Amino acid sequence: MNEHYYTEEPTSKLVTEQITFRINETELKLTTASGVFSRKKIDLGTKILIENIEIKKNTKVLDLGCGYGIIGISIAKIIPDTKVVLTDANKRATQLAKQNAKQNNVTVDVRTGNSYETVAGETFDYILLNPPQTAGRKICFQLIEHAPQHLNKQGVFYLVARHKKGGAVLEAKMKETFGNAETVARESGFRVYKSTKQKD
Repeated sequence: MNEHYYTEEPTSKLVTEQITFRINETELKLTTASGVFSRKKIDLGTKILIENIEIKKNTKVLDLGCGYGIIGISIAKIIPDTKVVLTDANKRATQLAKQNAKQNNVTVDVRTGNSYETVAGETFDYILLNPPQTAGRKICFQLIEHAPQHLNKQGVFYLVARHKKGGAVLEAKMKETFGNAETVARESGFRVYKSTKQKD
């Protein structure tokens, strides 16, 4: 059976690679590996999300489904005084995320677990998600539906997806869940969607 990047404990042979990513004037060097999402290069959707989110200083951010950590590490590197939590079900991915944080001299909190289980009872100012669409619509919907209980009032949920390949459906679920959803970026078929929590 083929393993997916959301497999909790990949059994594929560990093959690592080094890639670089530049955001503004900052260059990050990252270690990726077999058994994790987009190991050859930064996924285009992820890149577009990073380039189009607005994160304020002195806030708490959740990188949900962090993979090898590119989103959370980028935020911790370029936005001062943010507290960043990264979580993923894939143990190999979170090991890489910890390694990449050290490699890029940033302090983040990396946790291993499904969905929101590692942040039970915690709330954030931002939740960022490049959803695991190959895992199925049900899982993606759950990640959206459970987001409000992990956001502070006026907290923001960002999601990136190809609009014509499931993104429109996810945008509709965001609007149903939050009562609002807007498109903040369009590029190469991808859209970055944003919902804001209006009530506690």
